[in-house]
Amino acid sequence: MAKQVTSVEELREIVPQAARLVESKILDHLDEQAAAFLRDSPFLLLCTSGADGRIDASPRGDDPGFVRIEDDRTILLPERHGNNLAFSLQNIVENPNVGIIALLPNAGETLRINGRAEILADPDLLQELGARGKPAMLAIRVSIQRAYFQCARSVLRAKLWNPQSWPAPRKISFGRIIARSAGVNEDMQRQIDSMVEKSYKTL
Repeated sequence: MAKQVTSVEELREIVPQAARLVESKILDHLDEQAAAFLRDSPFLLLCTSGADGRIDASPRGDDPGFVRIEDDRTILLPERHGNNLAFSLQNIVENPNVGIIALLPNAGETLRINGRAEILADPDLLQELGARGKPAMLAIRVSIQRAYFQCARSVLRAKLWNPQSWPAPRKISFGRIIARSAGVNEDMQRQIDSMVEKSYKTL
């Protein structure tokens, strides 16, 4: 049986405490580099946790600037139309603590943000956060508690922005997954895949 690490003391015997100089990069706000990075970022991961402790990590992406910076301690994320599962939104209602990782193409570093979120439904705000002629469904306001850059080593190891390392394009069949789970026939499977494909063209 594999040895399990069950205490902070055991953990810190393996992973030493970070140097104070390293910890000084963790801010409680967006500095000018972080703000510029976030304005240019077209993609982020929003991590939430519900009252039952279940974790959800949800991708969010749009044209650069889709994340609005209200001030150096507050950001707004638009909620676009999607599959309506709304796991992230339900989690925020139950537990406002969130984590964000923002990526920028061709940048090795990633921007990490932790804070407390609230969901807003103000019509004027949703119109301002709209895209492609549609208002946002909702807005998520995040009050920043920690903001800092993660070094580039994981991105460099993954060769994330190196096209020569990318596999061939891959297509996921949601129809096949749903057909097996819900017991629908092959015709319905094809219909589901066709609907998904059409949705990618309208965004």
